[in-house]
Amino acid sequence: MRRILRASLSVLILLAFSVATVNAQQAGPPVEDSTFSKSRLYDRQKNYWHFVGEVELESGDTKIYADDIEAWVDEDRVAASGNVLFVQGNNRVAADRATFNTKTRLGTFYNAFGIANLQPRRQIPQAGAVAAPQMTGQDTDVYFFGDEVEKIGPKKYRIKNGGFSTCVQPTPRWDLSAETIVLNIDHYTLLRQAILKVKGVPMLYLPVLYYPTTEDDRATGFLIPTYSATTIRGQSIQVPFFWAINRSQDATVAYEWFSKSGRGFDGEYRYDMGLGTNGSIRSHTLDQQQATYVLEDGSTSVVPASRSFELRGGANQALPYNLRARGRVDYFSSVETMQQSNTNIYDASRSQRSFGGNVVGSWRTYSLNATADWSENFYNTTESVVNGGAPRVALSRNERPLYGGSYVSATSEFVHLVRQTKTGDVTLDSGLSRLDVAPQVRFPFRRWQWLTVNSTVAWRETFYTRSLDPATIDPTTGRARIVGNSLNRRHFTLQAQAVGPIFNRVFDTPSNGYAERFKHSVEPFLNVTRTSSIDNFSQIVQTDGVDGIVGNATSYTYGLNNRFYAKRRTGSLSQAQEIATVSLSQSYYSDERQSLYDRQYATSTSGAPPSHFSPIVLGVRVSPTREIEGRLNAEVDSQSLELRTLSASGSYNWTSRVQTSATWSQRYFIEGVSGFDNPSYLDHYLSMSTNAHTRDNRYGGLYSFNYNILRSTILQQRITAFYNAQCCGIAFDYQTYNFTYGSTLPADHRFFLSFTLAGLGNFSPFSGGLTGVPR
Repeated sequence: MRRILRASLSVLILLAFSVATVNAQQAGPPVEDSTFSKSRLYDRQKNYWHFVGEVELESGDTKIYADDIEAWVDEDRVAASGNVLFVQGNNRVAADRATFNTKTRLGTFYNAFGIANLQPRRQIPQAGAVAAPQMTGQDTDVYFFGDEVEKIGPKKYRIKNGGFSTCVQPTPRWDLSAETIVLNIDHYTLLRQAILKVKGVPMLYLPVLYYPTTEDDRATGFLIPTYSATTIRGQSIQVPFFWAINRSQDATVAYEWFSKSGRGFDGEYRYDMGLGTNGSIRSHTLDQQQATYVLEDGSTSVVPASRSFELRGGANQALPYNLRARGRVDYFSSVETMQQSNTNIYDASRSQRSFGGNVVGSWRTYSLNATADWSENFYNTTESVVNGGAPRVALSRNERPLYGGSYVSATSEFVHLVRQTKTGDVTLDSGLSRLDVAPQVRFPFRRWQWLTVNSTVAWRETFYTRSLDPATIDPTTGRARIVGNSLNRRHFTLQAQAVGPIFNRVFDTPSNGYAERFKHSVEPFLNVTRTSSIDNFSQIVQTDGVDGIVGNATSYTYGLNNRFYAKRRTGSLSQAQEIATVSLSQSYYSDERQSLYDRQYATSTSGAPPSHFSPIVLGVRVSPTREIEGRLNAEVDSQSLELRTLSASGSYNWTSRVQTSATWSQRYFIEGVSGFDNPSYLDHYLSMSTNAHTRDNRYGGLYSFNYNILRSTILQQRITAFYNAQCCGIAFDYQTYNFTYGSTLPADHRFFLSFTLAGLGNFSPFSGGLTGVPR
């Protein structure tokens, strides 16, 4: 809005300034080539000029036309009357008459109206927000008017009975007018008796409207209030306030009122100091009152009063000595409130809160990463698991040539592992400190192009401050008790990674309408890893992949990659692109316990019994064109040869005007296989999203849904649509959200309406389209 006020009023201001400047330069007789008129009169005694008939006053790119212009040089006074017209570029202002003092540069235009051309500002999208995108290829023409436009100070103007619009229709779709407008350049605009009309019908009245109008569009002040409605929170109104601290920092705070669930406070702080030093943090506090909801079966559910908060943010800081610091926070106090307020299905189902930071640096062949992180995963409101490292310091030496074509490298890490299991008021602490050192030597073999072998010899030593006592069973967990005895683990690892022999075949298809040449590449691979004995494996507290190394064992990972390439013509050039990849792989373990700790398979930790064979993994990726892509992933149980999991996804993008994607996944029931023979652990989901709009963004919309096929339930369904006219646009967002199975809350129906006025921008909450949506 401040850009429209500045654009329209500054044209009037520039007219006043130009007239005053031009006449101030004409202390004597006017210059013939800059002032034209049918006739002119000069009174030497009074030092008075009078130009009559088609007067044209020119100064640079500015022209002023009038029927009559009078200039009293000694009195520093100029008067223009009769079809006064000011032209500068694409900007025009017309008035019945005008008077000015060329010395003080103060004056008044009477019955002024005009047009100013304004380049549209690109809108920045907000996650969760619904906003009609601007139409492309159009500038914004601002039409404005005023009974009187008076300059009352160096940068201060007063307009009586004035207003503006961006609509070209005889009856504008919208216009904003006021009885009095006081504009203080680079400071503020004050409107009294302001009325916003839509199709000539008053829609909004404000007795007083104060609006910042600084040059950089960043000024302290209240933003426009917004309205939305949901089933859970009821009707809501958000009143935001923006604080422009300086050019590098700003903050926004907002008060939220909910008719059903109480009130909330929203805040955001942002800064950007340049050179990669920036950050932002957003907070939301909800003071929730007790609410009663009617469920589908007619029963009622009571949600007690509570208070909760949420913090989200991140920061980057450049440090001396080639160091850089990063920090992040994603924390909430109530997992129930978090899942009720989000419109994004993935955020709503998120049950993890975390925060952390790290410092990274590199010097020649050395690199340092010091991290402190903490996260808590909730199974329900009373059970959770805490993980983290406080601190975690890793120092590594990158590869460097040794001799004979070999390379040496080393990694080391010290970490204090935070591990807690919470059940109600009971907390089981399994945290410990660990020091890990692992140097290695790599021998690459690349003599033949069709065969590549990388061999590695590594030595590893790990020290633990705590360990397990297999002879003592903890009654709480039913497993070996964790004791304070330290433990040292040492082992060697031999590894060979071979790819090949690679077989290629090329097919020339010059008359093929799709591609002029195809290539099929077959790449078998084999990875062999041998680990020396680890006698105290049963005493190691298992926390991550570092601890799950089984000693005196060998693993073989083998498979086959099929790659298909097509050489297609793009314009005048022909380029080869990978159009399909099919991979099949599996692992064999000499010790079946290895299958429980191999994290390269998604179902390894799903409770399946130990086995010498891993699941068979199938991966397919197809991309016949740059617009179409599809993926398929499957894991097959090696014993029963039945599917464990299967997922497929696809996407289509047509000139960025139609974008659609779909994802399907299923976890299968396998009789007699632990972890897959319990029907309550099964899942079956389908999700889809389609976004389409016209080339000029006049029409468009988005539709998405998440469907639980197993329970025949639509988890969420969302539809967004927008329409843009010449000078305004409207968009709406409607969502239905079903809470998790067994929830005592009814399905939430959420609605939000947004409108855009050309040149003014989009009117929607700074925190997102639906109140409570993280930005």
